[in-house]
Amino acid sequence: MSDAAAKSVQDERRSRLIRNGVLAVLALIVVLFPLIGDASMENTMILALIFAIGASGLNIITGYTGYLSLSQGAFLGIGAYVAAILGRSMPDISPFVWMPVAGLTAALLAMLLGLVTYRSRGASFVIITIAFLFLVQFVATQWVPVTNGTAGITFPLPTWSNAVWGNWPFHLVLVGLLALSILVSWWVRRTKFGTGLIAIREDEGKAGSVGINAPIYKLLAFGLSALFVGMAGTVYGYYLSFVDPIGMFSILNSVVIVLAIILGGRGTLLGPVLGAFILVPVDAFANNYLGGGNIRLLVFGGLLVLLVVLLPKGIIPTVQLLLEKRRTKGTVGLTGSITALADRPLPPPREKLAPVGDTMLLQVTGLEKSFGALKAVDGCTFGVPEGSITALIGPNGSGKTTVFNLISGLMTPDAGEIVLDGERIEGLAPWGRAHRGIGRTFQMTRLFREMTVLENVVAPLRDFQFRQLGLGAVSGSEAEKAEEFLEFVGMQAYRDARAGSLSYGQQKLVELAQILVLDPKLIMLDEPAGGINPTLIERMGGLIRELNDQGKTFLLVEHNMPFVLGLCNPVRVLARGQVIAEGSPAEIQKDPLVLDAYLGDDYMLENRSGDGAAAKGEGR
Repeated sequence: MSDAAAKSVQDERRSRLIRNGVLAVLALIVVLFPLIGDASMENTMILALIFAIGASGLNIITGYTGYLSLSQGAFLGIGAYVAAILGRSMPDISPFVWMPVAGLTAALLAMLLGLVTYRSRGASFVIITIAFLFLVQFVATQWVPVTNGTAGITFPLPTWSNAVWGNWPFHLVLVGLLALSILVSWWVRRTKFGTGLIAIREDEGKAGSVGINAPIYKLLAFGLSALFVGMAGTVYGYYLSFVDPIGMFSILNSVVIVLAIILGGRGTLLGPVLGAFILVPVDAFANNYLGGGNIRLLVFGGLLVLLVVLLPKGIIPTVQLLLEKRRTKGTVGLTGSITALADRPLPPPREKLAPVGDTMLLQVTGLEKSFGALKAVDGCTFGVPEGSITALIGPNGSGKTTVFNLISGLMTPDAGEIVLDGERIEGLAPWGRAHRGIGRTFQMTRLFREMTVLENVVAPLRDFQFRQLGLGAVSGSEAEKAEEFLEFVGMQAYRDARAGSLSYGQQKLVELAQILVLDPKLIMLDEPAGGINPTLIERMGGLIRELNDQGKTFLLVEHNMPFVLGLCNPVRVLARGQVIAEGSPAEIQKDPLVLDAYLGDDYMLENRSGDGAAAKGEGR
């Protein structure tokens, strides 16, 4: 190890020790806070713990999965009401006993909300979550026999001596819940479950195409996000000794929780906790010294504007970015050559293309897709022979990418059949088709940019089993297999780099490795040679040939005709949403319909010129 590398390792260790030491001191202060704070400060700390638990939970659905929810305050109130209702019927039992019941009830209702909203995203999703909050408030107000309506429910007084114990039981229980919530969030981020959630946040359509069952992931994320805040709701209601619909289901509680995530940094482990411990004291200050009421709204509105302008990523991500810039100052980005791939021997170009078999792995029949009056795909019919490298070519606007989207499940056909290995798949979701053996890349690469290269390649799922969700994201046998594929495409050296920092050609290679993890029967490549340099085009062709020699079947959309004609057999030609010609490369080059619709007069002249030059060369 060089002196510079050794110094870098030492600096990293020193930074980690300092960071862990600071966190340990802060955690100790939080645990022992009742010893050093007065009654008002204790109250602020208890509220900060409650909102930190809510923010840490919401971070799973908002930070990791990318869905902004304003319903988290509802689950806090649900937890309080569950404990209050059960406590009223059994007053001799401590309300703390009902925490698990309250948490599970909140989690189940959150999953129900997730089931209702799983097709929604963006503004419509936010509106539905707000509506859910007001709906729960309405039920609590109107369901008088159970909730006592607007009169509310009173909790029994604590059984411990207030003079001796004070608020210590409330404080310690909340500290324990916060620790559990952070631990679960940490576990989620380091498992395949967390990797899948991040993939959904980055690109939900792409996540489906690599086998991630988004509805199940989102339902589980909703449940986890509400579990601990529901339990904290029990403590909150017991601490206040009274619950009512207006106080428990105030939208301001949800706003504070969301602001805490934005302020601290969404998707980070401790960012939401930091945000809550900043915002709750600010809220207390506005209440105690600025008159509360509308002033609170003004304060939080102003904070939101400042966050968007000054800290759009939040405190922790901004600090991390500054430290990263300082650490890498004077160095270059990841734009170098792919030396690992260049050093790796690949099979030479074939002198003669492999013959076409009779067994069709994929059969498309009568496929149709319209967008309003535009018929993008019109009765498209073709087959992909097993073991072949089949090309789908045609002019821009002929429907090639639409056909790819219909086969992979990103679009639903208006009519037609898609049969893969003897099974009709046009009715399956994208992840179902990925599990059946379809892997595809995209014309413009669609990696999960905020994830590392290794996380991108580990994320795909060949099938779905609940036990998989708890597996380590970048450890174990699947991670080892992913590293093998990265080495195969020449990108193993960049395993820990953020995918968004790679060059376009490097991203193409990582995307190929990503779909190889699915062990697909059919590999669909959308313009694999598009936008990359000639050397990399040659290497890409070599990789395709090597995979084909191993038994993989390919369907390519490509505009680079020398690349297609030297690699693919058979070739299908698409025009106006229909296959107008198919055959070997030699047959396609002579077909008058293809020459007229796609290759054109320039190609004919160039081809004749090339033939003439070759003839003169032979004469010499």
